[in-house]
Amino acid sequence: MKKRDFVLVGAVLAAALLCWLVPRALGIFGRTQDTELVITVDGEEYGRYPLSEDQVIKINETNVCQISNGEVNMTEADCPDKLCMHQGPAREQGQTIVCLPNKVVLEITGETQENQADSVAQ
Repeated sequence: MKKRDFVLVGAVLAAALLCWLVPRALGIFGRTQDTELVITVDGEEYGRYPLSEDQVIKINETNVCQISNGEVNMTEADCPDKLCMHQGPAREQGQTIVCLPNKVVLEITGETQENQADSVAQ
């Protein structure tokens, strides 16, 4: 390979990285204005909370989650393994945090536009 080939490969990789990184940094993918956290405990809805409002939520006497900067983390849990606390933040539609021993599920949801077509065939 010649020097120009390396320059071309580097430029293509840099452009691909920018196309992947910029939308994520701006929060374009996976978020809508109506993005919210839905908490269920033992299969029943416990509450709905907007991700735009920073707050700490106590879930029964077992778990505590925190909404901050548009993302949610499980900050406290009395389960033995504490895997829910180590899952990391959920911020995009469809992401979940689950505390299996306490039967607590945190799910990010948003309003989908049902009238919007996925594709158009002609």
